[in-house]
Amino acid sequence: MRVMVLIKSAAAEPGTEPAGDDIEAMRRYNEEMAGAGVLLAADALQPRWNGARVRFDHGRPTLLDGSLADGTDRLAGYWIWQVRSLDEAVAWLKRAPLAPGTEAEIRTVVDPHHTNHHHGTGAAS
Repeated sequence: MRVMVLIKSAAAEPGTEPAGDDIEAMRRYNEEMAGAGVLLAADALQPRWNGARVRFDHGRPTLLDGSLADGTDRLAGYWIWQVRSLDEAVAWLKRAPLAPGTEAEIRTVVDPHHTNHHHGTGAAS
């Protein structure tokens, strides 16, 4: 199964670049996942003001002004992993060298070849 791991962090704000040691730890972690065949994609994201937010109401897109999100956590990056189960994804995530206060969300990617979308752990599809 494929999962997307969304990394949310207040450190995704101005003047909060990761330290060199943190970058190196993340590089090693990503290499370990790639070597295990888990890592399919990974990217850090630019700060929110380098993007845009568009709302679609009644089929009409509207460019929105202001903050891209309420609250203090900001989307800082993502991984896409190939794992056998949600439990395996959680085990990998628990080993991630993330900064204190960082929150991560694991979401199962919809497989267009299977329409039975159930919750919980399961075998690879």
